[in-house]
This record gives sequence, structure tokens and C-alpha cells, in this order.
Amino acid sequence: MNVTLKKTDVELALAEEFDRLSTKLPGGRAVSALRRQAMAVFREHGLPHRRVEEWKYTDLRARLKTPLQTRVVDDTNVSAKELNAALGALATLDAHRIVLINGHYRRELSKHDTIADADVRPLSNALRVMPDEAATRMLRGAGPESESVVALNTAFASDGAVISVAGRLTKPIFIIHAEAGQKPGHTVMRSTIGVLPGSEATIVEVFVTLAGAHAGCVNSATEIGLGKGAKVSHLKVTVGAGTHISSCAPTLEAAAEYRLFHYTASSELVRNQVFPLFTGEGAKLDISGAMLARAKEHCDTTLVIDHAVPGCESRELFKTVLDDTARSVFQGKVIVRPDAQQTDGKQMANALMLSERAEFDSKPELEIYADDVVCGHGATVADIDKNLMFYLLSRGIPRDEARAMLIESFIGEALDKVQDEALRAALGEMATGWLAG
Repeated sequence: MNVTLKKTDVELALAEEFDRLSTKLPGGRAVSALRRQAMAVFREHGLPHRRVEEWKYTDLRARLKTPLQTRVVDDTNVSAKELNAALGALATLDAHRIVLINGHYRRELSKHDTIADADVRPLSNALRVMPDEAATRMLRGAGPESESVVALNTAFASDGAVISVAGRLTKPIFIIHAEAGQKPGHTVMRSTIGVLPGSEATIVEVFVTLAGAHAGCVNSATEIGLGKGAKVSHLKVTVGAGTHISSCAPTLEAAAEYRLFHYTASSELVRNQVFPLFTGEGAKLDISGAMLARAKEHCDTTLVIDHAVPGCESRELFKTVLDDTARSVFQGKVIVRPDAQQTDGKQMANALMLSERAEFDSKPELEIYADDVVCGHGATVADIDKNLMFYLLSRGIPRDEARAMLIESFIGEALDKVQDEALRAALGEMATGWLAG
């Protein structure tokens, strides 16, 4: 029996806002038509809630109570010093930068004009100058079209990064998303990344909130296409967020290799959902992450990995540290289609509980329609090992320092997945700062 839910104030406000702002969003007629179709999906489904199986642990409908103004334009003044202060250990990263403040591109803070073997431009510009077919392509494919938050992103996305890589980049491309200003808002952004056959790139996406700013609601979507034999390392860092919803859809052609790492800390509510699709044989996928939460923070990682062709490999490893009444969710679904023989898929989620009041929900799933496969999953929940703590204390190490050492050791296995030494060191420094806090 289907029950029709009464629309909330936020859902009604978003629909009314789209009607009012749709003509101000970038793109031609085809893009406008696509936005209207996406908004129709959102009007039908509304915000996801606990009766939606994929969202039963993260009730976004109940979470969002107050309508926020969507940031279709923004001119908030931000200095490079303020931005670097928010980036912390990542500020010194030697990388090409594309900066978005409240979801909008800022040329004066960006540094990407001299990248060899890559084209980088803001989405707002691309939607205005590209032909209809190419423009609409950039607003498709960031997740299931029936996923209401993806549909909402398609409807409102006005800026982001459009990146095309046609070679082996020697430095990372750093996409910085910063929330700024005294008034929280609804920020929507979309990035499209294409990596041509044989090319290699490191992409770093960072979401931060500037000092003194009030974090609002962020809806971010990223589509990544890997050509034959392409290699991509993708790092996503989220710190200091209010309500943050991220959708990522990588597509892997034959022999492509995609590595994704999530670092999430000090954020009220974060949901990272990833929808990888294998379209070519011999491709490899590695998704891992470290989630650090305390107080009433909530962190949700949801993966739907689609093995549609034979001979591909997927690995997932997530480490979560929870204190106070924090809550973490891990949902990992692996689909192996009938023709996807010789699939190798494994996933593991581990949680370290620093408080008896914290909660960890793990929901691994295997949906297998082939018989020549190697697939498995696992999950563990534990507190700090008392024997290890005694060992450290007996050697004169102060209790707080010993506790931090054990926590760092726990998440270290996940951090080791980050191959770039500078990035790994920066994340380690950020994790140490979280522990000190």
C-alpha cells in the first residue's frame, strides 16, 4: 500500500523557487527542458525519508525543516587568506585550483589557466556556450534519474567544474568548494570530469566552511568518465559541513583504474553516495574512507557498485570513529549481472566506538546473477582494546596520547589507501587535529 505524504514546507518552497528562478539558470532550451523534467521527478518523490529503503537510516525529509534560499548567484567577498585558513593542511598542496564560493566559480581565487593536457572551465560558462547535446550531457549521469536529490541537483545546478584530461597530469586538480557568509543557503553544484583513454589524473574535491560562516545545505554531484586504460585517483574531503549530500557516478571502460577516498569529519550531516558502473572488462575500482564523528554528527556512506561486464575488480574499505552520540551508516551494495563472470568484489566496514551512546549501522548487500565470481563482505564494531591501552600506559605514555595513538592506528589502514604522499600526510595531520579537538 502506497501512502502519499503531505509535502513539507521545504519541498513546497523548493518547487516554488524553481518556478521563480528557472529562467535565471544557465543553459539553452534543451537544458531548460531537462531541468523541468528533473524537477518533475523531485515534485513526485520529494525529499528522501526513512520509508525509502536506501535512505532509511538518513531521514533527510525530517532533517530539513527550514527553507533555505538557493544560491543562483553569489558575490560574497572572500580572500585567499580566509580560504587557505579553512583548507588547513591542504592549503599548501601543489595543485591546479578551481575555486567555487557558495557554489559559484571565482576566477580571482582559481589557478588553472596553464594546465597542459587538460581543459578546465566553470560549468556556468560551458552550459552557455556548448551545443544543446553537449550541454545536456553535462547535467545527466550523476546517479539514478529516480534519485530525488540527484534530480534536485539537475534542476538547480548553476555552476561547478568541467574538466577534460587528455594526458598524464603531473599535479592534482584541486576543486575547492567553500561556504561563506553569515546567512546559510542552499548550494547546488555539478562537476563533470572526462579522462580520455590512457590518461592519468589526480582529482581532489574539498568542501569547507569559512571561519565565521554559517553552513547551510549543499547538494553536490560529480560525474567521472574513465576511458580505456585511464587511471584516476579521486580524493573527497568534507569538513565543517552543515547538511551535505554528495552523489558521484564513475564509469569505467576496459582496463581503467579508479581510486576514490572519502575523508569526513566535524560535520553535522553528510551523505556520500557513489554509483560506479563497469562498462569495460578488466577495470579496477577501489573505494575507501575515514569518517570521524562526535557530538550528534551523522555520516552516511552508500555505495551501489554495478558489475555489468566480466573480469572486473572492486574493493571497499571504510573506517569509522564515533564518539558521544554520533551515528555512522555504511550501505554497500554490489550487483553482479548475468554476463559479469569472473567478478572479484570485496567490501569491509570497521567502526571504533569511543562511546556507548554512539551508533553504527552497517548494511552490506550482494546481488549476484552470475556463478563464476568471488564476492564477500564484512563488518566489525569494537571499542578501544583494553590490553593495548594497558600496554601503552605501562610504558609511561599518558592516557590521552595512548588513546590517540590507538585511534590513529585504527584509521591508518584506510589512510594508507591514499597513494600521494603529500595528500596522505595532510589527511593524517587533519585527523590528528580532530583527535586533539
